[in-house]
Amino acid sequence: MAAKTPLEVAQYTAQTGMKKAQYPVSSVLVLSFLAGAFIALGFLLDIRVIASAPAEWGSLVNLIGAAVFPVGLIMVLIGGGELLTGNMMAVPLATIARKLSVGSMLKNLSLVTIGNFVGALFVAYAFGHVLGLTGEGVYLAKVVDMAGHKLHDGFLQAFISGIGCNWLVALAVWLSYASDTMSGKVLGIWFPTMAFVAIGFQHVVANMFLIPAAIFEGHYSWGQYVMNFIPVWLGNLTGGALFVAAAYWVVYLRQTEPKVKPEAATLIEAVETEARAMWSKQA
Repeated sequence: MAAKTPLEVAQYTAQTGMKKAQYPVSSVLVLSFLAGAFIALGFLLDIRVIASAPAEWGSLVNLIGAAVFPVGLIMVLIGGGELLTGNMMAVPLATIARKLSVGSMLKNLSLVTIGNFVGALFVAYAFGHVLGLTGEGVYLAKVVDMAGHKLHDGFLQAFISGIGCNWLVALAVWLSYASDTMSGKVLGIWFPTMAFVAIGFQHVVANMFLIPAAIFEGHYSWGQYVMNFIPVWLGNLTGGALFVAAAYWVVYLRQTEPKVKPEAATLIEAVETEARAMWSKQA
């Protein structure tokens, strides 16, 4: 089968979320470092592609940048990585389905947050600042402008933007789980991710690269970054856990009918068989 049904995706995702929370701490940290770096590289590619585009192109520039950004999430989901926004959907789903404790969920999300931050920060400093890929000319101007737009949002705006972002990113992860082929996974990842970037929603891990990249060049402050990080983190969690995980749990995984005991099921089957036999004789 080339693709799973929504019910199968829900079951697979809950199982995957449980496994993610059971990885050794060292594995979680390494995989989350890689994921943070991959997302940062996708964003770096976005910036390098669009920074020198003519202003006359208007919103087409955003679409072009959005079209290359998904490379980062593709590397995470196919190459291997633990990304906070994806885990904010899969691990809460496992928790809602009673496969995990709340403590295990919070531990996993905390570890992945740390690992993603270190990975994104590494790319921002080593490739952006030291190598100079975001440190001069039109590339620096683009980084400062984009970071400024993220920091301009107030707490409520950043929170709601975070919801919109991870509603789409978590769906990208969900669609990738639905496919059994690499090409199907790439397509499932690409379009929802492209949509969130083109719209301009706030992604906590992408911001872990963008805003520090601007800070390393002398713009903005770490205090401003923290005030952006908190609402975006909470918004991303809400988008993934509530709008995707909880919504699909209600539809596909919640037990809406009382379970029938095995002996009762056997009795019902025997009665139905006898009734059919009697009906056949009468006919």
